[in-house]
Amino acid sequence: MNEPKTLEALMERAASWPEEAQAELVRFMIDTEARHFGAFNLDDEDRKRIERSLASAKRGEFATDEEVAAFFSRYRP
Repeated sequence: MNEPKTLEALMERAASWPEEAQAELVRFMIDTEARHFGAFNLDDEDRKRIERSLASAKRGEFATDEEVAAFFSRYRP
């Protein structure tokens, strides 16, 4: 299994999930990170950013395929 590609594909699909499902994924990821790398505490600004992101998703505001490709191209060799 190619985990990085699987993760990328899942994250792209997650952008279209309902707000409640996205919030659940965020909580799961925070919990997983805390278990593997120590506790991560969200501050008020982190929470605001998450809320803004979830609200944007709920309104159907998503990055275009071109924007997503440009973003990932910055991190791929």
